[in-house]
Amino acid sequence: MSTSVSCRLNKHVKHQYMDLCQRDQVQLMYIWIDGSGEGLRCKSRTLDSQPKTIEELPEWNFDGSSTYQSEGSNSDMYLIPRAMFRDPFRKDPNKLVLCDVLKYNRKPAETNLRHTCVKVMDMVLDQHPWFGMEQEYTLLGMDGRPFGWPANGFPGAQGPYYCGVGADKAYGRDIVEAHYKACLYAGVKICGTNAEVMPSQWEYQVGPCEGIVMGDHLWISRFILHRVCEDFGVVASLDPKPMTGNWNGAGCHTNFSTKDMREEGGLKHIEASIERLSKRHKYHIRVYDPKGGLDNVRRLTGHHETASINDFSAGVANRGASIRIPRPVGQEKKGYFEDRRPAANCDPYAVTEALVRTCLLKEDCEEPVEYK
Repeated sequence: MSTSVSCRLNKHVKHQYMDLCQRDQVQLMYIWIDGSGEGLRCKSRTLDSQPKTIEELPEWNFDGSSTYQSEGSNSDMYLIPRAMFRDPFRKDPNKLVLCDVLKYNRKPAETNLRHTCVKVMDMVLDQHPWFGMEQEYTLLGMDGRPFGWPANGFPGAQGPYYCGVGADKAYGRDIVEAHYKACLYAGVKICGTNAEVMPSQWEYQVGPCEGIVMGDHLWISRFILHRVCEDFGVVASLDPKPMTGNWNGAGCHTNFSTKDMREEGGLKHIEASIERLSKRHKYHIRVYDPKGGLDNVRRLTGHHETASINDFSAGVANRGASIRIPRPVGQEKKGYFEDRRPAANCDPYAVTEALVRTCLLKEDCEEPVEYK
């Protein structure tokens, strides 16, 4: 099994230093999205007192030429703290700090999609939009092969692995359990986890979260996942189709509801939103993965519990549709719907913003409106 060199270091030696008293000082891990729109970067600094609110955290900067975000001749970029969580790696009183990225001219970086998402969410506060996102991912060895797969072959066909139990069915559960506990410690609204259809593929769910909180919590949960995997010496891949052939891809199914949808008679509002979504299918496909659909086209084939990327469909309890209405929602005639199109590597700010634009702001053009 190919694991990283770092994971083989003696962790007991590290712990004797991690347990040292910090006095009143606090370590802050500043976290941001890099120029790929998928990768996360981080660096640390010290404060002399524990911050109680996000406003107490100082701005910072970094070298954007080393993160695909600027040129070396004008490389300084700004980090603006936006959300703060407990640090499950250094433990209390230390913090994880999710940041916006601004360019030298104080304008948002191209992959800083949070700034428009906030504006859009502020326009629909009265509708209390709730989101839940189901993050699928695949554990890989350092050689790029799925964790636990035979070095020169393949495991048995899909069937026994989904929610499976046993050493021959569940690969890497220690990592999953560590990530789950770390998210709970941090204050991430993680609400569940399960083994997925392809062996070494897993899923966890975050939500329900209202408005911008969804994107903040999903990004931090991803950071924690990558850090946990770093300790175990494996890689967490969000590739939408990590293995070609007769294997399931990885998505980030997004559950969405509004105040009207959740109240009596809400099904008519769900159906109206689905009708609007059907008219903007191409727009949503473009924003549901960082490469404008080029990643998702490998996954949305019409097979392996997906709809075709070229066609819009909806149905009750239909996991082969673009939009699924859960059976209890169809029976109770209120609740939420699930958009099954977002890729595992989607930006949650882009996905949640797109749903609000189409379903609540009722935009009907293919290109999104830029709100000033």
